[in-house]
Amino acid sequence: MPYCVGLQSAATALLSAGFATQFTVAVVVFLAIILVTSSLQKEGVDEAKFLPGYSPFHIVPFFRRRYDFLNWGFHATGQSIFQFRLLRNTVIVVSGESARQAFFTAKGLDLTEGFKILSGAIPMVRGVTSDLQTRRIALIHKRLANVQRNLPLSSLIPHLLEDTRNAMEGWGSSGKFDPFDNVYELIFQLTIRSLSCSEIAEDPALVARLKVLYDTLDNGTTPATVLVPWLPTPAMIKKLWATKEIYEIVTHAISARERSGTSRNDTLQMLLDSGDEKLVVVGFIMGLLIAGARATGTTASWLMTFLGAHPEWRSKAAAEVEALLASYPYAPEVSPGSTQEGRPTRTPADASPPSLASRLGTIPLELWENETPVLDAIIRETTRVAQPHTAMRRNLGPELYINNKIIPTGAYVIYPFSDVHLDPELYPDPWKFDPGRKEVSHVPFGMSAGAEVSTLHCFS
Repeated sequence: MPYCVGLQSAATALLSAGFATQFTVAVVVFLAIILVTSSLQKEGVDEAKFLPGYSPFHIVPFFRRRYDFLNWGFHATGQSIFQFRLLRNTVIVVSGESARQAFFTAKGLDLTEGFKILSGAIPMVRGVTSDLQTRRIALIHKRLANVQRNLPLSSLIPHLLEDTRNAMEGWGSSGKFDPFDNVYELIFQLTIRSLSCSEIAEDPALVARLKVLYDTLDNGTTPATVLVPWLPTPAMIKKLWATKEIYEIVTHAISARERSGTSRNDTLQMLLDSGDEKLVVVGFIMGLLIAGARATGTTASWLMTFLGAHPEWRSKAAAEVEALLASYPYAPEVSPGSTQEGRPTRTPADASPPSLASRLGTIPLELWENETPVLDAIIRETTRVAQPHTAMRRNLGPELYINNKIIPTGAYVIYPFSDVHLDPELYPDPWKFDPGRKEVSHVPFGMSAGAEVSTLHCFS
């Protein structure tokens, strides 16, 4: 009886307390339940081994130090496959050749659903970038493939190079800059140019505002905002406000184009001419902007860093571009308004010589793709060393087995790219930047790790 009275008194006190107290108690109770249940977890004979320790203590390392955390998991369990929990989510980490093949071929392992647990930096708008129908996701992927065709890319090159020239002129001539600031900012501009519209790409203030908003989403991504998005933390409130502003900027640009009736040669026009519904157009631009900028921006920043530390490869890359320019010289003027083989005519003799950006802009895409083996090797090696990311799937099909361990329906499955990219048997001294390495092509599905395009992950 005293216990009942005590519980009743405690309940009365809690109900009479303010919202902040009630909320704090609820969170504490929730975490206590998770802590207790995690201590009771036991794996069956056909289940992957659990990580040692309490599961709540795995959350922060997974989000903040993922590469180190996963490596620790393999060592701590002594297995090539292990599991842990992120609150109610079961996460299974796999490695090895057979697991890699199963990961990339199993029909039930869904990429889009798998990315939900990592998509905190994507502006989430229901029906636009989240909770999409399969048909709408397939349509967005189809439009992305259209953007990457030779003709659209070729028409983009002069604009991208001009954007690059403008940005580099703003860096000054001191001889020093921070690639993770300046280069990342440039890549964001180029991503805007490639995946949105001229109305945004040609407005520096608007581009800068979008970068601030996407940075807010990225920096505000915490374990709480991803795992318990209903929790009204300050970070989540900022993310919601940033998402609202991004949505308004994109929809305003689309409406402006529709009202003007002017046709422009950009991605937005391609989407509008295809007759896609407005939600698909908005979702395509909102989701792909950050997905493309993050992956490409990180790679480009590291590439500049590596070239700064390896002058021999910097010289080789410069020589390759100079040879490309020499093999495709700027066309001389023939007569007013005419061209030779589609090349721009040269300006009059009394005019300023063409800029390097203009000269590079006349080189066909096919030459960039087929005549630049040094640049290809540098990009490939930078991606291998500087991008030890993970691919994620969620099992939406029936239970399946990987390495004789069960993958339950609804479980998340992770494959770390470092399983191949940093394997010392494939890449001796794997952390060394060496574009002269022989390309690894004999490993089954080894290229799948490198080819996992992050821009296809952005619609969950």
